[in-house]
Amino acid sequence: MTNLSKTRNQFNPAAVNLLTIDEASEGQRVDNFLAKTLKGVPKSHIYRILRSGEVRVNSKRVDSSCKLNLGDQVRVPPVRMAQQAAEAAPKTPAVSKFENAIIFEDDAMLVLDKPAGFAVHGGSGISRGVIEQLRLERPHAKFLELVHRLDRETSGVLMLAKKRSALVALHDAIRNNQTDKRYLVLVHGRWNDQKRKVKLPLHKYVLPSGERRVSVQEDGQESETIFYLRKPLGEFTLLEAQLVTGRTHQLRVQLSHLGFPIAGDDKYGDFGLNKALQKRGLKRMFLHSAETMLRHPLNGEKLKLIAPLPKELEKFVQLIDSTRELPSE
Repeated sequence: MTNLSKTRNQFNPAAVNLLTIDEASEGQRVDNFLAKTLKGVPKSHIYRILRSGEVRVNSKRVDSSCKLNLGDQVRVPPVRMAQQAAEAAPKTPAVSKFENAIIFEDDAMLVLDKPAGFAVHGGSGISRGVIEQLRLERPHAKFLELVHRLDRETSGVLMLAKKRSALVALHDAIRNNQTDKRYLVLVHGRWNDQKRKVKLPLHKYVLPSGERRVSVQEDGQESETIFYLRKPLGEFTLLEAQLVTGRTHQLRVQLSHLGFPIAGDDKYGDFGLNKALQKRGLKRMFLHSAETMLRHPLNGEKLKLIAPLPKELEKFVQLIDSTRELPSE
């Protein structure tokens, strides 16, 4: 009997395998478990062997939606794996890109200070995102999954789970508003309110190019943010944003709709202004996930995860602060 998570190198695609479900795979649907196990096998083939009864869980036929429990025995028939030959060849260890960006790590969680410019996962022309890179760097990790997403040009706190139980607990905490996420954002315009609660309905749609976009629309999902004034900077304002909901592009769309576009935002911002800001040194969107407070998903300990404002953003704040016009008396 082969325990996949502990003896992955013993998995033989040319033979029948009996795989024991451990904590890393507990709670997964059997089709997702097979897709992860049988890398290189088309999903159509995975669903075919499920329908034919060649895959069994505890000696019983199951459908694709069957959820796996700790200790279950999964029978996997012989399959042809496209990546088998490639995986058998010697590999050069992946060069670490994020080891120096780790904010917190234990046996349940990995938290990074994600740099701007890195997508969290591959797709849309990006072959490798943060999660794929980390899996390459940590080939022996039994489980590694994103807890949430950050836009490619957003930097800061990014949480990953190293156990399925931690992933489920963190998702529950986010869903039940038991986390406190704070962002730092520079907007164009003079924001006067010390504290302002913003609620807007956000509607997601897709452009003909396939790119995702969001707009304020009556039939959209409710979004809520609490904004705090951090520092007035002449024609700009530095804000702290506390997320109450976590909708796609929430801060970017809310602020653009209110007439305070984020500096450097290439989707919802002021494009003419962005060009001028690039000449002044701002080469990215000024949106940073600065702090997340929550309880540890397994032991309940209070965690305060902090990602300092990146040097390039701090430098830009100092630049516009030193060159802004002072108010007349």
